[in-house]
Amino acid sequence: MFAQIISTMLPVFLIAGCGALYGRYRTPDIQGMNTLNMELFVPMLVFAVLADRQAPLQEYADLALAGAAVVLGSGLLLWPLGRALKIDLRTFLPPMMFNNSGNMGIPLMVLAFGEKALPAAVVLFIVEMLLHFSVGLHMLDRHAPLWRLLKLPIVIASIAGLAVNLSGTTLPEWLLAALNMLGEVCIPLMLFALGVRMLDVDFSDWKLGMLGAVACPLSSLLLVWPMLYLLDLPPLQVAALWVFAALPPAVLNYIVAEQYQQEPHKVASLVLIGNLGSLIIMPLVLWLVFSAGYV
Repeated sequence: MFAQIISTMLPVFLIAGCGALYGRYRTPDIQGMNTLNMELFVPMLVFAVLADRQAPLQEYADLALAGAAVVLGSGLLLWPLGRALKIDLRTFLPPMMFNNSGNMGIPLMVLAFGEKALPAAVVLFIVEMLLHFSVGLHMLDRHAPLWRLLKLPIVIASIAGLAVNLSGTTLPEWLLAALNMLGEVCIPLMLFALGVRMLDVDFSDWKLGMLGAVACPLSSLLLVWPMLYLLDLPPLQVAALWVFAALPPAVLNYIVAEQYQQEPHKVASLVLIGNLGSLIIMPLVLWLVFSAGYV
């Protein structure tokens, strides 16, 4: 089991480490890299996974519901804590709710559980992204229009992929192969970009960052327990849900906070120290998953 955990985590650390090492001596256009990823490679992967009729999407409805409950429920659980500590809830709650299901979640689930886990990882990623660009933006700006969702390439790819799958259309193998090849570029690129971002760790608000590094995964993991009793999830989806719940805050939280001038320096500490904390949290959760025999 130890060897399995190491073999899962080492590629994550090595690719992110390559990003950090490259970023230390060069100044890569990380914004352009992320834009390319979010506007082309990730939508390609999402469309390819959803459009492939070999992945019956109706089997993932309960997982999507559980993922939404984890995201929204973590905000409700931590709301009293933020109020008690007199932290601006618009600064504290979004990073606690919206996790790194893209940069870390998809690669980690594929490495840990194999290609068969890709549909579950993508479904959870889509749920997190949709909630982030609807509920998350509304938390920062109550006048943010929901129609913005329809302009996101990931949303367009999700709708198109669902339409193809549910209509019974079978795409040619050569087209799916091309889409998968393009889409799978995003997996190592996400980890590489995460490594570059880790160079920007700001320890000026380290106390808040440490609080978030514990509160973010703990609140989400607590919410998985009732989901297992309420929903009849297959073992692989249960494993994916555990990993999803343990993920640290998404880097996107910092980008959005900077855009809305919502104490971006504090959000940066929450995000980046939370991602450093995942070096301890994720192996523990993988040990739990493997020892429980879900995969």
